[in-house]
Amino acid sequence: MSDTEEDSTCSDSWPITEDWLMEVLKKHHEVRSGIKITDFKVKQGCQDGVNNLSDILSVSVVYDFERDVGSGVQQSLDIVIKLLPQDPFSRYFVTEAQFDLREIKFYTSILPDLMAFQEQYIPKELGSMVISVPTCFYTQYAPVGNSTTTSLSSPDSTESILVLEDMRSLGYKGANFTSGLSLGQTEAAIRSIVTIHALSLGLKIKKKVDLNEKYPFLFQTTRATESYQQLVEQGMPQLTKFLEQKDGFENELKALSKIRPKTKLLIETLLQPIEPMGLITHTDFWCNNLLFRSEPDDERTDSCTILDWQMVTYSRPTNDLALLLISSIPSNTRRQHTSRLLDLYYGALKSYCLKMDVDIEADLGYSRNKMECEYRQSLLLALLLCIGSVDIAIGNPTAEQRLLDVLRDFYEEGILSLEGYI
Repeated sequence: MSDTEEDSTCSDSWPITEDWLMEVLKKHHEVRSGIKITDFKVKQGCQDGVNNLSDILSVSVVYDFERDVGSGVQQSLDIVIKLLPQDPFSRYFVTEAQFDLREIKFYTSILPDLMAFQEQYIPKELGSMVISVPTCFYTQYAPVGNSTTTSLSSPDSTESILVLEDMRSLGYKGANFTSGLSLGQTEAAIRSIVTIHALSLGLKIKKKVDLNEKYPFLFQTTRATESYQQLVEQGMPQLTKFLEQKDGFENELKALSKIRPKTKLLIETLLQPIEPMGLITHTDFWCNNLLFRSEPDDERTDSCTILDWQMVTYSRPTNDLALLLISSIPSNTRRQHTSRLLDLYYGALKSYCLKMDVDIEADLGYSRNKMECEYRQSLLLALLLCIGSVDIAIGNPTAEQRLLDVLRDFYEEGILSLEGYI
């Protein structure tokens, strides 16, 4: 959430009422009565002040259990409420691509399944894996044109609602996109995403399920390709104009001009999982979708929490890694520590899967070397996704230099040559 949010008592689109909050609290505590709200405050805003996929409200509520009234014992809860954006274009973009449904289903379907699978298949003596995402308190989804609502009273015009724990109240803070993630933050992010990757892979292997069939709401390759292609087509002219103003980037411009007619095929190809390692990926895994504990601890697996699961996909694990490393960390860190970070990811994935009696190297043929080969392919997809959001970097000198460094490195390493991609 932004530190510049202004206090308010309601959203322009939906007043937050005491009765509605009461229903949320009763659902959270699994009681039918016995709660009294003494105060609540509402703020409007989102991470870094920018979020085109949701309108976001943060709410702090103070309440008593009626049995404790007069005892001085008060409870508090900080929540984030995600609504459809009010801007007509953004609203259409979100509902047409079902970004809102996808995130709701992550919390109501995928997450409970992963938690239940872990409890069933990982012996307690081996220790459980922490799935570091916010607690979900309530969801509602009604397709556009359907005014049907569920138990919590809210306006018929609001088609989807997602209520999550505000992780800032637990000591988490957003990262600084300009400066990029520290090495410690990057390691914490990798530890967080590998848990989702490992559990979803274990669920697929041990229960012999097709995750695309089990979760038909996942961002399917065809639809995802179309959405990403639209963004790349918007971003590529901006990037071209930017590079034309920079000396010494003629080779990169020529390479990008050859890539541009092939971007749709490239995106579609690189989103496809390489079996048997297809698993649940975040697919928008960069620093603005992460929160970090104020005091990171290498011993904890929840030092980073992952937000914004609107693009959850069945894809390659290296796609998440590549996007994180080229979009969100300083160039020197990326250049010096990529191999170490890949080692960290591979070691954690192998260790976690062994807890489920799955050996990714012996059983699935997924070696550290094979992972690095797939990572190299994922770098091109990550670059295309960054081009689709290039306006975030342009105008920010530090972010611009990070982008220029990536383009220069990719050209020198042959990644822009497309060899082995199609």
